[in-house]
Amino acid sequence: MSKLKAKILFGFSLLFLSTHLAGIAQQTFTRADTLRGSITPERAWWDLNYYHLQVEIYPETKSIKGSNTVRYQVVNEAQVLQIDLQEPLKITSATQDGQSLEMRKEGAAHFISLVKKQLPGNFEEVIISYEGQPKEAIRPPWDGGITWQKDANGKHFIASSNQGIGSSVWWPTKDHPADEVDSVLISVTVPKGLMDVSNGQLVGIDMGTSTDTFHWSVINPINDYGVNINIGDYVHFGEKYQGEKGELDMDYFVLRDNLEKAKVHFQDARRMMEAFEHWFGPYPFYEDGFKLVEAPYLGMEHQSSVTYGNGYQNGYFGRDLSGTGWGMKFDFIIIHESGHEWFANNITYKDVADMWIHESFTNYSESLFLDYYYGKEAGQEYVRGTRININNDRPIIGIYGVNQRGSGDMYYKGGNILNTLREIINDDEKWRMILRGLNQEFYHQTVTTQQIENYISQKAGIDLSPFFDQYLRNSAVPILEYYFSDDQTLNFRWANCIASFDMPVDMELGEKKMRINPTTQWKKLAVNQKTDVTVDLDYYVGSLRVR
Repeated sequence: MSKLKAKILFGFSLLFLSTHLAGIAQQTFTRADTLRGSITPERAWWDLNYYHLQVEIYPETKSIKGSNTVRYQVVNEAQVLQIDLQEPLKITSATQDGQSLEMRKEGAAHFISLVKKQLPGNFEEVIISYEGQPKEAIRPPWDGGITWQKDANGKHFIASSNQGIGSSVWWPTKDHPADEVDSVLISVTVPKGLMDVSNGQLVGIDMGTSTDTFHWSVINPINDYGVNINIGDYVHFGEKYQGEKGELDMDYFVLRDNLEKAKVHFQDARRMMEAFEHWFGPYPFYEDGFKLVEAPYLGMEHQSSVTYGNGYQNGYFGRDLSGTGWGMKFDFIIIHESGHEWFANNITYKDVADMWIHESFTNYSESLFLDYYYGKEAGQEYVRGTRININNDRPIIGIYGVNQRGSGDMYYKGGNILNTLREIINDDEKWRMILRGLNQEFYHQTVTTQQIENYISQKAGIDLSPFFDQYLRNSAVPILEYYFSDDQTLNFRWANCIASFDMPVDMELGEKKMRINPTTQWKKLAVNQKTDVTVDLDYYVGSLRVR
């Protein structure tokens, strides 16, 4: 325990500077950032209902050609609609009811002038045709685009990944997370001898002379960045899982040479499903099934089509991100990316500034997986171990309306924030019901941070506003300062935090365990004698004896 405490205190050595450093960097944003990151007037008046994305893949020229039928419901009267598509791809036409439409282009935003009167309540369709060579992903999935590779047998191995850069990097869409489409049909045409695997259920294959077209149907709401294509010499195996909502199709698509190793290694998927249904509630997309799909990059949380490229090994590329040994008990990509089915795909941020809702909960899911199979202390050791990756550089929440995410600390610090909440609530079954309740209350919804905060506070029966303000909107980590004014009086307070911070904390005073309720004002506690003070390590805080 003393070694862990030393590591934690070392990690806090520069924290007193963090708030100051976070304020130094002043960012400027462009109109393009606003067009991408905000609910523009040309987005606000219509509600997505359905996409039919049709795309043909030309591997030899690294190009694509296709169309997207966009069905929407008119909410308010307007005549100009924004569709996004990034260069070098080009929209070749836009039509409504067979009539060609004029459009104005501003960067990736295309403003389409509609001729037909748009009446509130009506459902309308626009068909967008496009073509070109999409941006090639250089370091997927982080930079995004299309990956064009070949497998060991020389066959094409192609995939999309685009969370950061946006789905409009390869198809025309309403590229903002606040409005999820209700259902999608994805029709992908590929050269003969290859297969496309996309989201949802395979509902048909059109066999041609030189190409085949695969039709995938998604009948649940889906975020645009979750839509994907995966093309390769795939073979399939699967299983039926008896889950909380009945029978779930769990399907696996891997390169031909990897079939036997995948049959062994992908057993983590079933283990994941059991653990996460326990913690988070039913898998959110029973109708669309669950898939693991081998991809030519590390992996991504594409809804019902989770991509996998971790080399059939445990850990993160064979490495334990926690440094505790527990990270080698599972395949990081299978567990982490599948955890996003609950937090990212079921519950989705309305603005990327709130990306912590996706990443903090899913980072935390890794420790809950360990908790389920190896016991609570295993999960606790793992989440504490991940603190070595925290920077405390800037707030976890980003800047709204400009497509700006917060600090990368939303992963490891986020997981520790949630683990700290578990300690505050001090009732593991209540905590589990909160996690499950989130997925029920916000089922298939886009949400804001405030909604998540309010729900947790309400169900916990605690006003957690100062807690969230401190940990999400400030980069400093609270320090419990204390001293003994005499042999029988302990003085304590929170420092390095916002003025309203008032979190309870568990500690050991000698051999006696107790909970105290510090604020930023000094408080006193009568004790039997001056002795060692040890703060519970499962709280993400520091402690400092000041006298």
